[in-house]
Amino acid sequence: MKDALSPRRTIEPIGHIETDLPTKFGLPRQSGLVPALTGRVIFRPQYRDPVAFRGLDGFSHIWLIWGFSENSRDAWAATVKPPRLGGNRRMGVFATRSPYRPNALGLSCVELTRLDMDEKLGPVLYVAGLDLMDGTPIYDVKPYLAYTDSRPEASGGFAQDVLDYALDVDFPPALLARIPPDKRDALLGLLAQDPRPAYIDDPARRYGFNYLTYDVRFTVDGNTLTVVEVVDL
Repeated sequence: MKDALSPRRTIEPIGHIETDLPTKFGLPRQSGLVPALTGRVIFRPQYRDPVAFRGLDGFSHIWLIWGFSENSRDAWAATVKPPRLGGNRRMGVFATRSPYRPNALGLSCVELTRLDMDEKLGPVLYVAGLDLMDGTPIYDVKPYLAYTDSRPEASGGFAQDVLDYALDVDFPPALLARIPPDKRDALLGLLAQDPRPAYIDDPARRYGFNYLTYDVRFTVDGNTLTVVEVVDL
C-alpha cells in the first residue's frame, strides 16, 4: 500500500495579519468572542493576483488557517491544561485548541468586512472577530459555508461549561478617554474575556498587556476587572 504521508509537503505562509495586539498576551481564546477586534490580511507579492480572490467578497465570513508563530517550545504535548478549566485539569491535545500540537496550525472563523484592492499591496482582506496577534503568518483562506460549516446541535464537550464566562469591566472614564474612540469596544471586549493566566488568582496583583501603543494595566477581584493605568509604550 502506498504511504499517503510520503513524500511530506512543506507549506509556506501566503501572507500575514495586522492587528492591534503586538503580543499574544491578551488575545481572545477563540475567534468571534470579541466582534469589535479588527485587522487586515496582507498577502505576499506572489499571491496578490486579483483573479485568485474573485467571488470572495460574496461571503460574509471566512476561515483563516494560520501558524502559532510565538510558541515557547517546539515539542508537542499529548495532554494540556485548558485555561478555562483553571489550568489544573489535563485534557488530550486533540480535544483542545492548544498551540502545542504536532503541527502548530490554528483555525479561525472571522467576519470578512471588506475586500480592498490596494495600489501597493494588492488584495487586502479586512476582518473582524479575530483572535490573532500582529504578524501571525497566514497559510490559507477558505470561505465559510453556513449550510455545511454550522452545526448548532453540536456538543461542545467540556468547553460548553465555560461558554458564557466573562468579567465585569470597570474602566474609569478618564483612562478610557485615552483610547481612540473606534478602538474602545474591542479593548473592553478583550478585558471582559479575562486575559490573566488561568492559574493565577491574586486580587492584589497588577496585570497588563499591550494594545495599540498602550500598556493597559488592571487588577481582578472576583468577577470584576478594574483598569488602574494606561501607559504609553
